[in-house]
Amino acid sequence: MPSNAVFLVTGPSAAGKSTVGRLLAERLTPGVYLEGDFFRRSIVAGRLEMTPDASPEALAQLRLRYRLAADSAEAYFGEGFNVVLEDVAAGPFLPEFVERIRSRPLHVVVLIPSAEAVAEREASREASGYHSFSVGQLHEGFVKETPRIGLWLDSSEQSPEQTVDEILARSDEALVPA
Repeated sequence: MPSNAVFLVTGPSAAGKSTVGRLLAERLTPGVYLEGDFFRRSIVAGRLEMTPDASPEALAQLRLRYRLAADSAEAYFGEGFNVVLEDVAAGPFLPEFVERIRSRPLHVVVLIPSAEAVAEREASREASGYHSFSVGQLHEGFVKETPRIGLWLDSSEQSPEQTVDEILARSDEALVPA
């Protein structure tokens, strides 16, 4: 693996992105973990959440979040860090997000455990990631509407550590062409 790289980890809410992303960043020295949701939560007044029928303003905030996250990843990468950036990027938003990240090598990992595994994980979480979408809707959006970019992993039966091991072992499959 080159001296540093960027990993974009995506998947539906409760797919394990945060846990896997942080563990992956800890294994990549020097490593930075960027949580895309940080940029969403930074809007403390006037934030518009994503819904199945999102307004143009909500979509503009989503694209702003992706731009800020990508710019932060670029800055850390430019300073020699390995960067793991995780966020929910489905459908046509995944290629848009990927285009914003100019640094290479860029690895895209889509965590796509079964809808049942996601529902089980969601039920055990303190904060819900499903406000406007059902688990089934968001899972289906990934499976049916998201272009097959990078490495897609069904992590239903894996521990987070096993998922990180598989990402590292199959990192070549996650590479996005320059």
